[in-house]
Amino acid sequence: MPLNIARIQALCFDIDGTLSDTDDMYVQKVLKFFPRFLFKDPDHAARRFIMWIESPGNALLGFADTIGIDDEMVAVINWLYRHRKQPSKKFLLVPGVDEMLKQLHGRYPMSVVSARDEHGTMAFLEQYDLVKYFDHVITGLSAEHTKPYPDPILLAAQKMNVAPENCLMIGDTTVDIRAGKAAGTQTVGVLCGFGEEPELRKFGADEILEDTPKLVDLLK
Repeated sequence: MPLNIARIQALCFDIDGTLSDTDDMYVQKVLKFFPRFLFKDPDHAARRFIMWIESPGNALLGFADTIGIDDEMVAVINWLYRHRKQPSKKFLLVPGVDEMLKQLHGRYPMSVVSARDEHGTMAFLEQYDLVKYFDHVITGLSAEHTKPYPDPILLAAQKMNVAPENCLMIGDTTVDIRAGKAAGTQTVGVLCGFGEEPELRKFGADEILEDTPKLVDLLK
């Protein structure tokens, strides 16, 4: 379904793969273990490997959808995100994100909606002085359930005093798209993280962008 720009009154952003570019750094580190003579597309294989480590929920959801147990897997993902120990990591910023947030700030209320814990979420935002752009920061433990449940997005919408259907969820994985759809928001999938266009569209992304900063042009 095409994105209805006129409906958008607030923005919700995922972090990993959407604002933070850390995952590409890890892909480059492990790429040497995926030689071309064994893997048809070493880069794709390396990205999938890192996805299993960094975003197991997204990988599990795609597998569960294939074999028809996606509803049951949502509960497993929620438990996993709440109980796994998230590795400490060095954060990189997706190029152009700071300027994008600067341009959007004041035009829309904006919230972070991340499955990361509060420490990791705030460490990234503070490292790049991004806290000032966001009205609210929703982390993995802010709501009763985490993404792909709609709870964190519904909480962000409530705090921004905007109806969920007038919010836009921006993320790089099917977990983000599924959570947005369950909350009743419109969704944008970005390709600067783990998500691939066919799977993001399959889960209902209303728009696909090459990278997050292109949101500025979309919302003109």
